[in-house]
Amino acid sequence: MSEATAPNQTLIARTQQFLTDNGPGFLVSVVIAVAAQFLSEHYGAPAMLMALLLGIAFHFLAEEGRCVPGIALTSRTVLRIGVALLGARISVELLIGLGPELITLVVAGVILTILFGIVGAKVLGRGWRFALLTGGSVAICGASAAMAIAAVLPKNEHSERNLIFTVLSVTVLSTLAMIAYPIITQALQLDELQTGVFLGGTIHDVAQVVGAGFSVSEETGETATLVKLIRVTMLAPVVLVFSLVIRSFADDAGNDGGKRPPLIPFFVLMFLLLAAINSFGLIPAIVQSGLSDLSRWALLISIAAVGMNTSLKTILDVGGQAIILIVAETVFVAGFILFGIKWLAG
Repeated sequence: MSEATAPNQTLIARTQQFLTDNGPGFLVSVVIAVAAQFLSEHYGAPAMLMALLLGIAFHFLAEEGRCVPGIALTSRTVLRIGVALLGARISVELLIGLGPELITLVVAGVILTILFGIVGAKVLGRGWRFALLTGGSVAICGASAAMAIAAVLPKNEHSERNLIFTVLSVTVLSTLAMIAYPIITQALQLDELQTGVFLGGTIHDVAQVVGAGFSVSEETGETATLVKLIRVTMLAPVVLVFSLVIRSFADDAGNDGGKRPPLIPFFVLMFLLLAAINSFGLIPAIVQSGLSDLSRWALLISIAAVGMNTSLKTILDVGGQAIILIVAETVFVAGFILFGIKWLAG
Protein backbone atom coordinates (compact mmCIF):
# COMPACT_ATOMS: atom_id res chain seq x y z
CA MET A 1 0.00 0.00 0.00
CA SER A 2 1.41 3.37 -0.97
CA GLU A 3 1.72 6.22 1.51
CA ALA A 4 -0.74 8.30 -0.57
CA THR A 5 -3.55 5.73 -0.44
CA ALA A 6 -3.36 5.07 3.32
CA PRO A 7 -4.79 8.46 4.39
CA ASN A 8 -7.48 8.14 1.71
CA GLN A 9 -8.57 4.76 3.03
CA THR A 10 -8.62 6.14 6.57
CA LEU A 11 -10.80 9.02 5.43
CA ILE A 12 -13.14 6.64 3.62
CA ALA A 13 -13.37 4.41 6.70
CA ARG A 14 -14.16 7.39 8.95
CA THR A 15 -16.78 8.64 6.50
CA GLN A 16 -18.41 5.23 6.35
CA GLN A 17 -18.44 5.05 10.15
CA PHE A 18 -19.91 8.55 10.38
CA LEU A 19 -22.70 7.64 7.94
CA THR A 20 -23.36 4.37 9.76
CA ASP A 21 -23.65 6.16 13.11
CA ASN A 22 -25.65 9.19 12.00
CA GLY A 23 -27.38 8.14 8.79
CA PRO A 24 -30.45 6.43 10.28
CA GLY A 25 -31.35 9.34 12.56
CA PHE A 26 -30.83 11.89 9.79
CA LEU A 27 -32.92 9.90 7.30
CA VAL A 28 -35.77 9.58 9.80
CA SER A 29 -35.68 13.37 10.26
CA VAL A 30 -35.79 13.83 6.48
CA VAL A 31 -38.79 11.49 6.13
CA ILE A 32 -40.68 13.39 8.85
CA ALA A 33 -39.82 16.72 7.18
CA VAL A 34 -41.08 15.46 3.80
CA ALA A 35 -44.30 14.25 5.44
CA ALA A 36 -44.72 17.65 7.11
CA GLN A 37 -44.23 19.44 3.78
CA PHE A 38 -46.78 17.14 2.15
CA LEU A 39 -49.35 17.97 4.85
CA SER A 40 -48.56 21.66 4.48
CA GLU A 41 -49.02 21.67 0.70
CA HIS A 42 -52.19 19.57 0.67
CA TYR A 43 -53.98 20.72 3.83
CA GLY A 44 -52.64 24.23 4.44
CA ALA A 45 -51.08 23.46 7.83
CA PRO A 46 -47.78 25.22 8.72
CA ALA A 47 -44.91 22.91 7.73
CA MET A 48 -42.86 23.79 10.83
CA LEU A 49 -45.77 22.92 13.11
CA MET A 50 -46.38 19.62 11.33
CA ALA A 51 -42.69 18.67 11.50
CA LEU A 52 -42.64 19.48 15.20
CA LEU A 53 -45.76 17.49 16.04
CA LEU A 54 -44.73 14.50 13.92
CA GLY A 55 -41.29 14.60 15.53
CA ILE A 56 -42.80 14.53 19.01
CA ALA A 57 -44.86 11.49 18.00
CA PHE A 58 -41.60 9.65 17.17
CA HIS A 59 -39.87 10.63 20.42
CA PHE A 60 -39.18 6.95 21.22
CA LEU A 61 -36.60 6.86 18.40
CA ALA A 62 -34.46 9.41 20.27
CA GLU A 63 -34.47 7.42 23.51
CA GLU A 64 -32.56 4.36 22.34
CA GLY A 65 -31.49 2.54 19.21
CA ARG A 66 -29.59 3.30 16.01
CA CYS A 67 -31.30 6.66 15.37
CA VAL A 68 -30.15 8.43 18.56
CA PRO A 69 -26.77 9.83 17.33
CA GLY A 70 -28.18 10.99 13.98
CA ILE A 71 -31.15 12.73 15.57
CA ALA A 72 -28.84 14.58 17.97
CA LEU A 73 -26.53 15.62 15.11
CA THR A 74 -29.43 16.76 12.94
CA SER A 75 -30.97 18.87 15.71
CA ARG A 76 -27.65 20.72 16.14
CA THR A 77 -25.58 20.79 12.94
CA VAL A 78 -28.34 20.83 10.31
CA LEU A 79 -30.03 23.56 12.31
CA ARG A 80 -26.94 25.76 12.16
CA ILE A 81 -26.61 25.17 8.42
CA GLY A 82 -30.21 26.26 7.89
CA VAL A 83 -29.77 29.46 9.88
CA ALA A 84 -26.48 30.30 8.13
CA LEU A 85 -28.09 29.94 4.69
CA LEU A 86 -30.76 32.49 5.63
CA GLY A 87 -28.07 35.11 5.02
CA ALA A 88 -28.41 34.61 1.26
CA ARG A 89 -31.82 36.32 1.43
CA ILE A 90 -30.47 39.47 3.07
CA SER A 91 -28.86 42.51 1.45
CA VAL A 92 -28.17 46.18 2.16
CA GLU A 93 -30.61 47.01 -0.64
CA LEU A 94 -33.42 45.66 1.54
CA LEU A 95 -32.54 48.14 4.26
CA ILE A 96 -32.36 51.10 1.87
CA GLY A 97 -35.73 50.21 0.32
CA LEU A 98 -37.71 50.79 3.51
CA GLY A 99 -36.30 54.17 4.53
CA PRO A 100 -34.72 55.24 7.83
CA GLU A 101 -37.95 55.88 9.75
CA LEU A 102 -39.48 52.45 9.15
CA ILE A 103 -36.15 50.71 9.67
CA THR A 104 -35.81 52.48 13.02
CA LEU A 105 -39.34 51.41 13.95
CA VAL A 106 -38.70 47.76 13.07
CA VAL A 107 -35.32 47.62 14.81
CA ALA A 108 -36.75 49.35 17.91
CA GLY A 109 -39.57 46.82 17.92
CA VAL A 110 -37.08 43.94 17.96
CA ILE A 111 -34.96 45.40 20.76
CA LEU A 112 -37.86 46.50 22.95
CA THR A 113 -39.67 43.18 22.58
CA ILE A 114 -36.57 41.32 23.80
CA LEU A 115 -36.23 43.73 26.74
CA PHE A 116 -39.94 43.34 27.47
CA GLY A 117 -39.43 39.57 27.51
CA ILE A 118 -36.57 39.85 30.00
CA VAL A 119 -38.61 42.06 32.34
CA GLY A 120 -41.73 39.93 31.90
CA ALA A 121 -39.82 36.72 32.62
CA LYS A 122 -38.46 38.21 35.83
CA VAL A 123 -41.94 39.28 36.94
CA LEU A 124 -43.38 35.83 36.16
CA GLY A 125 -40.51 33.95 37.76
CA ARG A 126 -39.02 32.50 34.58
CA GLY A 127 -35.29 32.25 33.85
CA TRP A 128 -33.22 34.52 31.62
CA ARG A 129 -32.65 31.72 29.08
CA PHE A 130 -36.39 31.41 28.55
CA ALA A 131 -36.71 35.20 28.29
CA LEU A 132 -34.09 35.46 25.54
CA LEU A 133 -35.53 32.47 23.70
CA THR A 134 -39.14 33.62 23.64
CA GLY A 135 -38.38 37.34 23.31
CA GLY A 136 -35.98 36.78 20.43
CA SER A 137 -38.28 34.40 18.57
CA VAL A 138 -41.28 36.74 18.86
CA ALA A 139 -39.20 39.80 17.96
CA ILE A 140 -37.33 38.41 14.96
CA CYS A 141 -38.56 35.45 12.92
CA GLY A 142 -40.35 32.87 14.99
CA ALA A 143 -39.16 29.27 14.87
CA SER A 144 -35.95 30.05 12.93
CA ALA A 145 -34.90 32.63 15.52
CA ALA A 146 -35.80 30.32 18.38
CA MET A 147 -33.54 27.59 17.01
CA ALA A 148 -30.69 30.01 16.28
CA ILE A 149 -30.87 31.54 19.77
CA ALA A 150 -31.11 28.11 21.39
CA ALA A 151 -27.86 27.17 19.65
CA VAL A 152 -25.90 29.80 21.63
CA LEU A 153 -27.69 29.53 24.99
CA PRO A 154 -25.98 27.45 27.69
CA LYS A 155 -27.76 24.12 28.00
CA ASN A 156 -29.60 22.92 31.09
CA GLU A 157 -32.19 20.24 31.82
CA HIS A 158 -35.01 22.41 30.46
CA SER A 159 -33.36 23.55 27.20
CA GLU A 160 -35.05 21.10 24.80
CA ARG A 161 -38.43 21.53 26.49
CA ASN A 162 -38.25 25.32 26.31
CA LEU A 163 -37.21 25.25 22.65
CA ILE A 164 -40.05 22.94 21.67
CA PHE A 165 -42.55 25.04 23.61
CA THR A 166 -41.31 28.24 21.97
CA VAL A 167 -41.37 26.85 18.43
CA LEU A 168 -44.82 25.38 18.97
CA SER A 169 -46.17 28.60 20.50
CA VAL A 170 -44.81 31.05 17.93
CA THR A 171 -46.02 28.84 15.09
CA VAL A 172 -49.54 28.64 16.51
CA LEU A 173 -49.58 32.38 17.29
CA SER A 174 -48.30 33.15 13.77
CA THR A 175 -51.10 31.12 12.24
CA LEU A 176 -53.72 32.89 14.37
CA ALA A 177 -52.17 36.27 13.51
CA MET A 178 -52.23 35.44 9.79
CA ILE A 179 -56.01 35.17 10.07
CA ALA A 180 -56.75 37.90 12.62
CA TYR A 181 -54.32 40.71 11.75
CA PRO A 182 -55.66 41.52 8.24
CA ILE A 183 -59.11 41.87 9.83
CA ILE A 184 -57.70 44.17 12.51
CA THR A 185 -55.92 46.37 9.96
CA GLN A 186 -59.11 46.68 7.95
CA ALA A 187 -61.05 47.67 11.07
CA LEU A 188 -58.40 50.29 11.87
CA GLN A 189 -58.58 51.57 8.26
CA LEU A 190 -54.84 51.26 7.61
CA ASP A 191 -53.76 51.81 4.01
CA GLU A 192 -51.91 49.12 2.03
CA LEU A 193 -48.42 50.36 2.99
CA GLN A 194 -49.29 50.65 6.69
CA THR A 195 -50.94 47.22 6.63
CA GLY A 196 -47.83 45.69 5.06
CA VAL A 197 -45.58 47.28 7.68
CA PHE A 198 -47.84 46.06 10.49
CA LEU A 199 -48.07 42.49 9.18
CA GLY A 200 -44.34 42.25 8.42
CA GLY A 201 -43.38 43.87 11.71
CA THR A 202 -45.53 41.72 13.98
CA ILE A 203 -46.22 38.21 12.62
CA HIS A 204 -43.56 35.76 13.75
CA ASP A 205 -42.88 33.40 10.83
CA VAL A 206 -42.04 34.37 7.24
CA ALA A 207 -44.56 32.00 5.62
CA GLN A 208 -47.45 33.44 7.62
CA VAL A 209 -46.33 37.00 6.83
CA VAL A 210 -46.42 36.21 3.12
CA GLY A 211 -49.82 34.52 3.45
CA ALA A 212 -51.35 37.41 5.40
CA GLY A 213 -49.81 40.13 3.23
CA PHE A 214 -50.79 38.81 -0.17
CA SER A 215 -54.28 37.98 1.10
CA VAL A 216 -54.79 41.75 1.34
CA SER A 217 -53.13 42.94 -1.89
CA GLU A 218 -49.98 42.64 -3.99
CA GLU A 219 -48.51 45.88 -2.59
CA THR A 220 -49.28 44.85 0.99
CA GLY A 221 -47.71 41.44 0.44
CA GLU A 222 -44.50 42.88 -1.01
CA THR A 223 -44.20 45.46 1.79
CA ALA A 224 -44.91 42.87 4.48
CA THR A 225 -42.29 40.50 3.08
CA LEU A 226 -39.72 43.28 2.88
CA VAL A 227 -40.36 44.39 6.47
CA LYS A 228 -40.19 40.78 7.64
CA LEU A 229 -36.81 40.30 5.96
CA ILE A 230 -35.55 43.39 7.79
CA ARG A 231 -36.47 41.61 11.02
CA VAL A 232 -34.68 38.49 9.78
CA THR A 233 -31.61 40.69 9.19
CA MET A 234 -31.60 41.35 12.94
CA LEU A 235 -31.10 37.65 13.65
CA ALA A 236 -27.31 37.65 13.27
CA PRO A 237 -26.65 40.82 15.34
CA VAL A 238 -29.00 39.66 18.12
CA VAL A 239 -27.50 36.16 18.28
CA LEU A 240 -24.01 37.70 18.20
CA VAL A 241 -24.85 40.04 21.11
CA PHE A 242 -26.39 37.17 23.07
CA SER A 243 -23.29 35.06 22.41
CA LEU A 244 -20.89 37.80 23.51
CA VAL A 245 -22.84 38.57 26.69
CA ILE A 246 -23.16 34.88 27.58
CA ARG A 247 -19.46 34.38 26.90
CA SER A 248 -18.60 37.25 29.23
CA PHE A 249 -20.66 35.73 32.01
CA ALA A 250 -20.07 32.07 31.13
CA ASP A 251 -19.39 31.04 34.69
CA ASP A 252 -22.52 32.77 36.00
CA ALA A 253 -24.57 31.24 33.19
CA GLY A 254 -23.66 27.78 34.37
CA ASN A 255 -22.11 26.70 31.13
CA ASP A 256 -21.35 22.99 31.05
CA GLY A 257 -17.88 22.21 32.29
CA GLY A 258 -17.02 25.90 32.58
CA LYS A 259 -16.19 26.03 28.86
CA ARG A 260 -16.71 29.47 27.41
CA PRO A 261 -18.77 29.58 24.21
CA PRO A 262 -17.04 30.78 21.01
CA LEU A 263 -16.60 34.52 20.54
CA ILE A 264 -18.67 34.45 17.34
CA PRO A 265 -20.57 31.25 16.44
CA PHE A 266 -19.50 29.93 13.05
CA PHE A 267 -23.05 29.83 11.68
CA VAL A 268 -23.45 33.54 12.52
CA LEU A 269 -20.25 34.30 10.59
CA MET A 270 -21.59 32.37 7.61
CA PHE A 271 -24.91 34.23 7.82
CA LEU A 272 -23.08 37.56 7.75
CA LEU A 273 -20.74 36.42 4.96
CA LEU A 274 -23.62 35.33 2.72
CA ALA A 275 -25.49 38.57 3.47
CA ALA A 276 -22.38 40.59 2.52
CA ILE A 277 -21.89 38.61 -0.71
CA ASN A 278 -25.56 39.06 -1.60
CA SER A 279 -25.33 42.80 -0.88
CA PHE A 280 -22.73 43.10 -3.64
CA GLY A 281 -25.05 41.25 -6.04
CA LEU A 282 -22.65 38.32 -6.36
CA ILE A 283 -25.29 35.64 -5.73
CA PRO A 284 -27.33 34.95 -8.91
CA ALA A 285 -31.09 34.82 -8.47
CA ILE A 286 -31.27 31.09 -9.24
CA VAL A 287 -28.54 30.33 -6.66
CA GLN A 288 -30.22 32.56 -4.09
CA SER A 289 -33.50 30.72 -4.65
CA GLY A 290 -31.71 27.39 -4.27
CA LEU A 291 -29.98 28.44 -1.05
CA SER A 292 -33.27 29.76 0.32
CA ASP A 293 -34.98 26.43 -0.39
CA LEU A 294 -32.04 24.55 1.11
CA SER A 295 -32.24 26.72 4.23
CA ARG A 296 -35.96 26.06 4.58
CA TRP A 297 -35.48 22.31 4.24
CA ALA A 298 -32.56 22.28 6.67
CA LEU A 299 -34.67 24.09 9.27
CA LEU A 300 -37.62 21.78 8.63
CA ILE A 301 -35.45 18.66 9.00
CA SER A 302 -33.78 19.99 12.14
CA ILE A 303 -37.08 20.91 13.81
CA ALA A 304 -38.28 17.36 13.16
CA ALA A 305 -35.17 16.13 14.99
CA VAL A 306 -35.72 18.63 17.81
CA GLY A 307 -39.28 17.32 18.13
CA MET A 308 -38.03 13.75 18.43
CA ASN A 309 -35.65 14.83 21.18
CA THR A 310 -38.46 16.04 23.43
CA SER A 311 -41.39 14.19 24.96
CA LEU A 312 -44.89 15.64 25.06
CA LYS A 313 -44.96 15.38 28.85
CA THR A 314 -42.01 17.75 29.25
CA ILE A 315 -43.75 20.37 27.07
CA LEU A 316 -46.86 20.22 29.26
CA ASP A 317 -44.65 20.84 32.30
CA VAL A 318 -43.61 24.28 31.06
CA GLY A 319 -46.33 26.08 33.04
CA GLY A 320 -48.95 28.77 32.58
CA GLN A 321 -46.48 31.62 33.16
CA ALA A 322 -44.66 30.64 29.98
CA ILE A 323 -47.85 30.90 27.94
CA ILE A 324 -48.67 34.27 29.48
CA LEU A 325 -45.16 35.53 28.70
CA ILE A 326 -45.07 34.59 25.03
CA VAL A 327 -48.61 35.88 24.42
CA ALA A 328 -47.71 39.14 26.21
CA GLU A 329 -44.59 39.52 24.03
CA THR A 330 -46.74 39.00 20.93
CA VAL A 331 -49.27 41.61 22.06
CA PHE A 332 -46.44 44.02 22.96
CA VAL A 333 -44.74 43.95 19.55
CA ALA A 334 -48.11 44.31 17.80
CA GLY A 335 -49.03 47.29 19.96
CA PHE A 336 -45.65 48.95 19.53
CA ILE A 337 -45.59 48.62 15.72
CA LEU A 338 -49.18 49.83 15.46
CA PHE A 339 -48.39 52.85 17.64
CA GLY A 340 -45.28 53.57 15.56
CA ILE A 341 -47.24 53.43 12.28
CA LYS A 342 -49.85 55.83 13.60
CA TRP A 343 -47.18 58.17 14.97
CA LEU A 344 -45.25 58.24 11.69
CA ALA A 345 -48.47 58.94 9.80
CA GLY A 346 -48.89 62.06 11.94
